[in-house]
Amino acid sequence: MVDLVPPSLDHLRVFLAVVEEGSFNRAAQKLGRAISVVSYAVAQLEAQLDVRLFDREGSRRPRLTTAGQALLSEAHAVSDDVDALLAKVRSLRQGLEAELSLAVDVMVPGDALARLLRDFQAMFPSVPLRLHVEALGGIAALVLDRRATLGIAGPDILDLPELEREAVGAVELVPVAAPDHPLARMARIAPGEARKHLQLVLTDRSPLTAGRDFSVFSPRSWRLADLGAKHALLRQGIGWGSMPRHAVREDLASGALIELALPERPAMDYALVALWRKDAPPGPAAIWVLDAMRERLAAGDGQCPR
Repeated sequence: MVDLVPPSLDHLRVFLAVVEEGSFNRAAQKLGRAISVVSYAVAQLEAQLDVRLFDREGSRRPRLTTAGQALLSEAHAVSDDVDALLAKVRSLRQGLEAELSLAVDVMVPGDALARLLRDFQAMFPSVPLRLHVEALGGIAALVLDRRATLGIAGPDILDLPELEREAVGAVELVPVAAPDHPLARMARIAPGEARKHLQLVLTDRSPLTAGRDFSVFSPRSWRLADLGAKHALLRQGIGWGSMPRHAVREDLASGALIELALPERPAMDYALVALWRKDAPPGPAAIWVLDAMRERLAAGDGQCPR
């Protein structure tokens, strides 16, 4: 059995150029080389792999053999992997993060976040991203523990000496209930009436804000750590509570939920701040995310007015 020789990356790329261009001559023009150099590179690759890659007989156009067709995807994979490696090295030499771990408050509009991350992928294709979605103090906890490079957190986060913070915008909250809820059926809600009814409250899974209340009016409350679960319970008429307007816009339009005109109307702006550790300032990719988030919230992207 012939001992195989690891192929040259250059020879692999010449092989791919011949396949893509359909001829040795056009591949030579694309690569800026003599056609004899291209032919030699393919012959060397065939010798290294001990297979015939092209059938050159009876046609002026080289045709892939069965073996050449079978090896084509692997050749593309090797070339792409090396390109990714070189892009990563260039990024690191320019100070770009090797990875960005982003923690985002559950109140941030999902559509706006998805569009931002789509643009991030196009802007920083060599930077892998790790996304965490948490509520309240969970964002600061991830940043403190170095599990997140950058956090987009809600209000009432403790002034922690290890963290820097910067305002980025706000999300509008609205008190709602199902149409058959007693509060929704009232033409006018009297002061103090909301306290008589079960309130659904978003709670914290981290110890940073454990035991603290956020816009809680009723002594009767259910604490939920998941915004989606809170939304589902509200639609079922199990209590009332505040939700981001962008998350219930369709429900309000269809009548599945009713906006409550509470006399004690809770604060309508859920302020958002960026958080990062003072000893780990954001790099170029994180700064791009921070600026993009601020601009999109200010512009109302994702239906989240300030």
